Amino acid sequence: MIPSTLPEDAYDLSDSKGGGPVADKRGSVELVNVTKKYGDMVAVDSMNLSVHPGEFLSLLGPSGCGKTTTLRMLAGFEQPNSGHIRINGLEVQHIPPYKREVNTVFQHYALFPHMTVAENVAYGLKQSGTPKSEVAVRVAEALDMVQMSKLAERHPRQMSGGQQQRVAVARALVNRPSVLLLDEPLGALDRKLREEMQIELKLLQSRLGITFVFVTHDQEEAMSMSDRIAIMLDGHIEQLGDPETVYEHPSSAFVAGFIGRNNFWTGVATEDGAIADDGTVFIASRPEEDVPNGEDTLSAVRPECMVLTSERPQQAHNVVQATVSGISHFGDVLQYVVTAGDRDLIVMSPRTSTNRPALGDSVWCSWAPEEVYLFSARQAGVVMAEPNNH
Repeated sequence: MIPSTLPEDAYDLSDSKGGGPVADKRGSVELVNVTKKYGDMVAVDSMNLSVHPGEFLSLLGPSGCGKTTTLRMLAGFEQPNSGHIRINGLEVQHIPPYKREVNTVFQHYALFPHMTVAENVAYGLKQSGTPKSEVAVRVAEALDMVQMSKLAERHPRQMSGGQQQRVAVARALVNRPSVLLLDEPLGALDRKLREEMQIELKLLQSRLGITFVFVTHDQEEAMSMSDRIAIMLDGHIEQLGDPETVYEHPSSAFVAGFIGRNNFWTGVATEDGAIADDGTVFIASRPEEDVPNGEDTLSAVRPECMVLTSERPQQAHNVVQATVSGISHFGDVLQYVVTAGDRDLIVMSPRTSTNRPALGDSVWCSWAPEEVYLFSARQAGVVMAEPNNH
């Protein structure tokens, strides 16, 4: 666990040359109309993004959306074809990686196997000519931050994946960067350890107060750790917001399907909702619905917003008859797969619910008007290809 208190000088954010406070922009990141191409392929397309000092921001999206390319441009490993990148308010497009006030933690850690933990952490300081006496102090501080002081003389092969990850973080922090870049750093860990490290990383970031830019394809990971999330698709940001906003008010069908889960229907918008291709009638009352009457639409309802009953509800709309074709257990939640006609719907229900249908039962599945999302059908090809969203 991260210690409840850190040494007073464990992460000194004062100006190392002048001793005074740093500028207000320390820890800030800006991308202005940044484009990166590989031949004819556009990896990042005119991206604009501002990261606040001390913020934990995640770049989230599927493989190939441009999130890792964006991180590599911030680190200096890739150069944009056009646009501006500013770190701490300074243009850095033509500044090499080792001169930027950033450090990167990679998924596979890249620790030197022949070096001890302490030697791995000290490597960057020694390369930069830091005095030997200062190296020892700063390595001790960095290892203390991540609770690895007792393992300072071990080699990477003698440690678990979680311990190696802590060492990689310590090595990145020892240079006291204003921005820490993390490229899927938890991807190699098993689920339980990954969840533990999510908590520890967020606590560490909060206590140090430095900027984290975190790349992941795991939406649960991004939701649990981030102050804000930039959801990316095809090289651009589809939506940027805090976890609650992107979950409760997704700006597009892609975001609605990628953050959490949704059941989608294709159909046509009506004056007060939509009619799906299978005949399901939707009454929608969310304030952001703006698909014009008569246009192709995607109707969506989250699994946890659906209710299963053995008797037909009184409502005339937002209801389908179905058969329970699958039941899965997820701790305190039960996941039902119910088949309505030629399609399957996912329904999530608390284990404590008194209404627990059995496999093969005939049920009625209903939802409220305020739980219906209506989107333009322009992303139908993207979201309908997702598992369990058909």
